[in-house]
Amino acid sequence: MRIFAHRFTLFTVCYRVASRLTLTIVGIFSLAAVSCAHAQSAWPSKPVRIIVPYPVGGSTDLLARLMARYFADTLGQPFIVENRAGANGNIGATFVATAPADGYTLLLSTTGPLSLNKLMYETTSFDPVTDFAPILLIAEAPLVLVANPSTAVKTMPELISALKKEPGKFNYASAGNGSMGHMAGEMIQEQTSTKMIHVPYKGSTPAMNDLVAGVVDFSIDLVPTYLPQIESGKARAIASLGEKRDPSLPNTPTLRESGIPTSSTGWIGLVGPAGTPAEIVNTLNQRGNAFLNRQDDRASLDKMGLRPLGGTSDHFGDFISAELEKWQPLAARLSSSTTK
Repeated sequence: MRIFAHRFTLFTVCYRVASRLTLTIVGIFSLAAVSCAHAQSAWPSKPVRIIVPYPVGGSTDLLARLMARYFADTLGQPFIVENRAGANGNIGATFVATAPADGYTLLLSTTGPLSLNKLMYETTSFDPVTDFAPILLIAEAPLVLVANPSTAVKTMPELISALKKEPGKFNYASAGNGSMGHMAGEMIQEQTSTKMIHVPYKGSTPAMNDLVAGVVDFSIDLVPTYLPQIESGKARAIASLGEKRDPSLPNTPTLRESGIPTSSTGWIGLVGPAGTPAEIVNTLNQRGNAFLNRQDDRASLDKMGLRPLGGTSDHFGDFISAELEKWQPLAARLSSSTTK
């Protein structure tokens, strides 16, 4: 009996030791699994691409590079700007819309791909409402109507007079079919009962180059695109399309001051593919708003003619839907006129 009791006691001790050892091992593996899962979910853990759907050198490209530098400094990974131009931004937008929704491919774009293209093209391979996760409405800028300095036109009334005298003689460039410049040009013609020939380009930079070279008579684009050329005398500002005179162009009257009751403002925003995790969207939104609130960065945007906006991702989503509704009537009229 003593031998049996001794063996039972030894068995009990061994069992307790083995049980504690098992629990310890299980705990170690559980902690390792949690740590591993956390490491896998940490974002960003590798470089992030910001797709700009326009050529290098435009205001959207410059803004993207400013924000990429800030994101890299504050989030600890490179943010690389990649230009994928063409089809008024549709090529770059399609690339992002079909990319994995993991936060490593983003789109920084103007109005075209994020609203107008859906209205102006018969078909697009993406929908701005359903195929993107809105992150941040970054900034806005009024458009400006500019002329090559060799033209005799110096004011908006002179332009209207010239267009009425010789309908269809003059042309204007834009960043592409369905761009803000295109829509604004059509809106001006509707309001003034005039006719110009639209010349679409694959982005703002090639349109600007041809305007400066005298290949086209006029162009309409964001103020930041043409501000250096206006200041250097390579382009002449005819009218600002904002509600008020742009601080960067204090001597340039608005359309309303010239008797044309309309205005047009472009905007720039950041989105990711639909399904991008909410925590990544929130992180980028918070960092983006912080960028817009920094004094030095606000000063940089001011020099570019951009007015910082910011706000929540939900606000940006509602804004995109509102823009689609706003421009739909004009887009429908343009579509109807081209099919007659």
